[in-house]
Amino acid sequence: MKIKMQGSGTVDVAETSFGAEFNEPLVHQVVTAFLAGGRAGTKGQKNRAAVRGGGTKPWNQKGTGRARAGTIRSPLWVGGGRTFAAKNRDFGQKVNKKMYRAAMRSVFSELVRQDRLVVTESITMKAPKTKELATLLKKLGLNNVLIVNEAFDEKVFLSARNLPNVGICEASSIDPVVLMRFEKVLISLPALKLIEERLS
Repeated sequence: MKIKMQGSGTVDVAETSFGAEFNEPLVHQVVTAFLAGGRAGTKGQKNRAAVRGGGTKPWNQKGTGRARAGTIRSPLWVGGGRTFAAKNRDFGQKVNKKMYRAAMRSVFSELVRQDRLVVTESITMKAPKTKELATLLKKLGLNNVLIVNEAFDEKVFLSARNLPNVGICEASSIDPVVLMRFEKVLISLPALKLIEERLS
């Protein structure tokens, strides 16, 4: 299939990678798993066994007139353990490579269908100038855009980092969440070819 390039011309891409049907349940599953994998899961509390102290019975079972107590580290006491203590956990969900690639194909295909994927010959800057990049994006009519390059370009990164609603990403580290976060995706031709190889 052919995709229009910015300005004039077209580029040939694989139908299987950029012309697939949108599989909403699969994309939802992959996005949920991706976001879950980013959770720290480092919350930790102590139960009554983990709290220091409380090894002896504070007073006799009977005869004091007080409520019976077996330890001063009971969850009912100040300084006691937590009843259902939270422990460190891993929120990661298993997603097969085949599923992940299929979800990425669905997302890219939907971007093409909605005319949200803008392909250009290259994305380069002579110097790190935010104003120049902002002017370029304004000419292209891109207000909320993700810039995808084939490799890290320091000049483009420095030019884009202070622009609101403008993100930058390398082709090798692209993910479904960042693709759907922006209205448009501006991608260079070499980056498009790299992604096509990964999705095939």
